[in-house]
Amino acid sequence: MVNTMTNWSIDQTRILTRIEIAAVLADLKRRGRRAVNSRQNLVIFRLATCCGLRVSEIVGIRLRDAHLGVARPYIHIRKAIAKGKKPRRVPLWWDGGTLVDIEAWKAERKEQEAKPGDFLICSQADGSFGAQLDRRNARMRFIAACRALGPDRTQDLTIHDGRHSFVSHSLRAGRSLAEVRDAAGHANVSTTSLYTHVAVEDDGEIGDIFGLDPVGRQCMSF
Repeated sequence: MVNTMTNWSIDQTRILTRIEIAAVLADLKRRGRRAVNSRQNLVIFRLATCCGLRVSEIVGIRLRDAHLGVARPYIHIRKAIAKGKKPRRVPLWWDGGTLVDIEAWKAERKEQEAKPGDFLICSQADGSFGAQLDRRNARMRFIAACRALGPDRTQDLTIHDGRHSFVSHSLRAGRSLAEVRDAAGHANVSTTSLYTHVAVEDDGEIGDIFGLDPVGRQCMSF
């Protein structure tokens, strides 16, 4: 069998850097002090970018799928919403900030009288409160969540770019290929291994690869 994976590559510019992720989170937390939709958008961003969930998984999670009161908290991606009907556990203990934000949102949903079988992410609007978001709505909310990055950056961003960012940064942080494969729900480790070459390490800082000095003159010392 021919391995078609060699014909597929990852565009590094689609991966959010740590600085970009921090900027989005800070903006959402500031806006979330007053707006429930901003608090929910924060969780959508976390689920995509810090957990690697697909849009169909984000809109399908139930409160009972977020297992928080255990030694290693995780989100259970049920067979019904998982790609290829393959259930998995997505670790929340890899990142404390992500865990805190999801804990806070689950607690808020409980205050809204949501039951274990209700959606974790849902409509907050009068008349449709608690209803499942459609995928288009979730995608629009992800873009809205990223607005701190400016229109030029956000115009082409997708939830799947958040997923790419999760895989890349998880590998960069030292999680093993097998761990990240299982968390992301990749069919095989060869897919995950593609990200080892695109992990963002410099956060977009301008480098000096061709020997320009600080004022932009070509260095001529050989």
